[in-house]
Amino acid sequence: MSYVEVPGAKVPIRMWTDPSTVEDVAMQQLRNVATLPWIKGLAVMPDVHFGKGATVGSVIAMQGAVCPAAVGVDIGCGMSAVKTSLTANDLPGDLSRLRSRIEQAIPVGRGMHDEAVDPGRLHGFPTAGWDDFWKRFGGVADAVKFRQERAVKQMGTLGSGNHFIEFCLDESGAVWLMLHSGSRNIGKELADHHIGQAQKLPHNQGLVDRDLAVFIADTPQMAAYRNDLFWAQEYAKYNRAIMMELFKDVVRKEFKKARPTFEPVISCHHNYVAEERYDGMDLLVTRKGAIRAGSGDFGIIPGSMGTGSYIVKGLGNEASFNSASHGAGRKMSRNAAKKRFSTRDLEEQTRGVECRKDSGVVDEIPGAYKPIEKVIDQQRDLVEVVAKLKQVVCVKG
Repeated sequence: MSYVEVPGAKVPIRMWTDPSTVEDVAMQQLRNVATLPWIKGLAVMPDVHFGKGATVGSVIAMQGAVCPAAVGVDIGCGMSAVKTSLTANDLPGDLSRLRSRIEQAIPVGRGMHDEAVDPGRLHGFPTAGWDDFWKRFGGVADAVKFRQERAVKQMGTLGSGNHFIEFCLDESGAVWLMLHSGSRNIGKELADHHIGQAQKLPHNQGLVDRDLAVFIADTPQMAAYRNDLFWAQEYAKYNRAIMMELFKDVVRKEFKKARPTFEPVISCHHNYVAEERYDGMDLLVTRKGAIRAGSGDFGIIPGSMGTGSYIVKGLGNEASFNSASHGAGRKMSRNAAKKRFSTRDLEEQTRGVECRKDSGVVDEIPGAYKPIEKVIDQQRDLVEVVAKLKQVVCVKG
């Protein structure tokens, strides 16, 4: 579908979904964003739903301002995927050992490595800039300096919630590795610090929603946030890269006879800020639960732990600020999912997938998410599908 325009106070709200299907609280969040004095455009993806700070599935383009709560607390959260030379014929009948090996190699939940991962020991990991990256930690907010040891040991770890690691098959039977994670606790610490700083600033006192507090260009507060924001986005990218190399090492060992090889990794943020130019204006584009889908950009749009995911290529639609959805999007809250579904429902909806099927992940049940096929269909003018994947192993935090 093409987009539908809904009137907004400062800019129209361009929606790649039927506005009548969007929950009222999410629509109010979008209308609130459209009142900001610095707003130059607002695009809404088909996976839109209510979120903390700002609506998940929204692309907020502002001139000379950025809203830290709209970026969110998982700065740089995103996806990575790689196609392998393995096929379905290489897989054993029982995949429980593979899942166990992945969980042993990559800490999940609140876990971290006992010692920092040495990227120099990882097969093919690009270490250029690694030392400089950690030296730059000395320039981030003093409020998080005491977290450095934890940040170092959490590098290369999954986290919890909707983060996952998957072993997938595409429609031709080729094996793909895929994972979803972000900047871990250090990203949250930085986000919480700057959100608090923004909410104290005088120019934010009259906003309709205190979560929409912004930093303004050419101020010390904006400079400090941009420094920490871009560092955290880099942390998230490194975090995914290290996990992917650890994942590859597991696959090399488990499928030694097949001697697997790997194509270049596809990686994309979906909670982040980018400096981009549209209509002759230099803008700060916040993608909150959205990926960049510029012409030829590869992206990843996952479903849920029991449904398909898609590898896509961007079509470069500037009406969406070159963006697309970041996933299927939730259709009910975590609490609602826990009340609505049981572990028996989870077992049924993840049949054929080697994964956790206990009460701790019921809130991630496929039934809590929108149908991924419909979400993809609603953005045919934003992306083209390159491959459809179906997980056979899913590791959750």
